[in-house]
Amino acid sequence: MIADETRKKLQNIIKGTLLQGQQDTCTTIRNILCQSFATSPTVKSEFESKAILKEKQGQFLKSYAKKVSLWLTSLPAGSQYLTRGGESQVYLAVDNRHVVKLNDAVYYATWTEYFNSLVIHNLLFPSTAYSLLGFMEINESLCVMVQQPFIEGEQAELEDIQELLTFNGFEHIKRQDYYSSEFGLVLEDMHDENVIAKADILFFIDTVFYIMKKK
Repeated sequence: MIADETRKKLQNIIKGTLLQGQQDTCTTIRNILCQSFATSPTVKSEFESKAILKEKQGQFLKSYAKKVSLWLTSLPAGSQYLTRGGESQVYLAVDNRHVVKLNDAVYYATWTEYFNSLVIHNLLFPSTAYSLLGFMEINESLCVMVQQPFIEGEQAELEDIQELLTFNGFEHIKRQDYYSSEFGLVLEDMHDENVIAKADILFFIDTVFYIMKKK
């Protein structure tokens, strides 16, 4: 079950409240975006209308990254290309213990939504937490570079994924999508390739969270 302290932090994220006491860069960026731009639940029908806001946030993040030495011009030395997912290019880090992901936030209407999703993932799945390496431009598109532990194992069974998520208060709503009525959180696309099973433990490696009212 979700711990009380984690539950409080999730509730603050849902409200758009700043998270205090968190030192990681993902949370720092999320807090800055919440301070600088209005926050609101995701409405899929409004996705395209938020394109201007997302562009403004992208310009803001680019300027901020350059000020605080988070602007990058290349991948970490020795990174090896692994695959391309729906939203990320994935590379094996030189230490063979992490993967580096380049993400253009194409699944999200705003950059605030993307960083909310990262912070929520880190709270719920700390064993595969993301750390922010920086920002860079690829083909004139802003991308975030994050690092995550590399998990070797087997693709998880869909039944096991559903059992774990149900235990933690997420209702299976359609296909491989889940909804938490407590938090108003949608977790999408939890198919077997996004969850790794190792020694009877499930590791969630790719998650997409939206703060959304259930219809």
